[in-house]
Amino acid sequence: MSYNVRIWDIRERLDRRKPYMVRWTVNGREKSESFITFGLADSRRSKLMTSAREGEPFDEHTGLPASELRAIKQRTTWYDLAHDYLDTRWERTPGNTRRTLADAFATITPALVSPGTAYSEPRVLRRALYSWAFNKNAWAQEPTEEWQKALEWMKRNSLPLSALSEADVLRRALDGMCRKLDGKPAAAKTARRKRAALSEVLNTAVEKGYFPENPLNGLRWNAPAVSDEVDPASVPNPAQVARLLASVAQQPGRGPHLEAFFGCMYYAAMRPAEVTHLRFDQCHLPETGWGLLNLSGGVVTSGKEWTDTGSVHEIHSLKRRAATATRAVPIPPQFVRILLAHIERFGVTPDGRVFQNQAGNYVEPAAYGTTWARAREHVLTRTELASGLAKRPYDLRHAGISFWLYSGVDPAECARRAGQSIQVLFRYYAKFLDGVREHANRLIEASMEEWDRVNRGAAPTE
Repeated sequence: MSYNVRIWDIRERLDRRKPYMVRWTVNGREKSESFITFGLADSRRSKLMTSAREGEPFDEHTGLPASELRAIKQRTTWYDLAHDYLDTRWERTPGNTRRTLADAFATITPALVSPGTAYSEPRVLRRALYSWAFNKNAWAQEPTEEWQKALEWMKRNSLPLSALSEADVLRRALDGMCRKLDGKPAAAKTARRKRAALSEVLNTAVEKGYFPENPLNGLRWNAPAVSDEVDPASVPNPAQVARLLASVAQQPGRGPHLEAFFGCMYYAAMRPAEVTHLRFDQCHLPETGWGLLNLSGGVVTSGKEWTDTGSVHEIHSLKRRAATATRAVPIPPQFVRILLAHIERFGVTPDGRVFQNQAGNYVEPAAYGTTWARAREHVLTRTELASGLAKRPYDLRHAGISFWLYSGVDPAECARRAGQSIQVLFRYYAKFLDGVREHANRLIEASMEEWDRVNRGAAPTE
């Protein structure tokens, strides 16, 4: 807040829809508002001058007098803020992220209501928030009567932003993220993702001048523990991977088509979305020797309710990379042969994709997940099944990266091929890196012993 306020004369711009502009500065920051008539502009300028003459401080961010800012804070609720945030960000947000934000806000919003109040049908309220209030694509249609009733209740009971300065209120929202609707604990990663969404919205509130700083800063709250490290018990070794891929090829229906699909996850450590997107022109597959896959993006299943085109899928750039970024991944000769055999047997789609379902569309996660589950049950022992070995297809990617590390490949090169930062590699594969360190220590120790032998055998210099 600042008392350094300077209010200028009204500026006329007759070529504009609102030709009369009121301008002022707060501590050197220029602010302005435009009006249709001179009378409205003059009235606004008079109010600002009165506030300044009465010694009222002005907010540097919004340019508003303290009394007006307090009134806005009292009127603006968490529901309003979250709704406006999503509206502003929607156009530059991928469908999958839109869905994630809607899920987070549908969890947070019912927790930020007047104390002692709760909607009589929580599942209806959540569905109204998730499917309509926080889904801009749905705003073209009026909500159902049941949803409208729930949303009107939310608008009446949502807490004003001023209440979010209280630690107990924020803790109530944070604790709510840790529970599902049925009261059972939510996954730790889910809770942390929703907390990040809450923090981001509060950061925009700081930018708008509602808070001097993010109310979450300094709040003492123990987030659910998340284990990022890959569990070695879930990672198959090369012999187990070979058994699993052979079992996939033996599954009826889509099984033979998915052998190479899963092979991409292991031999090239590709993410499932990247495998789905793989095109023939990205593949260098020589008859002998190593091949190369030049990856350029991934196919993400977002849901038609969340995309601008109404399509279930969206094509994204490589994860956390620029839109035009590519990633070259060498593949060993044995996998080159598998891919060549796949293409010869099944061909490619008209747009060049290597993998497709029976209708020529994208391979769906539910479909390849079913085949993977059957292959595991067919080939793994009871002990291996009970341990959770290769429980998810994604474990093949972990297995590929782990084998690279075990083989002595430099961690920086492993990270580059896998399309992740070296920091992420060290965090996720710490247990496997222990073996790499031991191997490096042995090499260093052997070199030191060799130098000691050379020094002992060298003749002394005169």
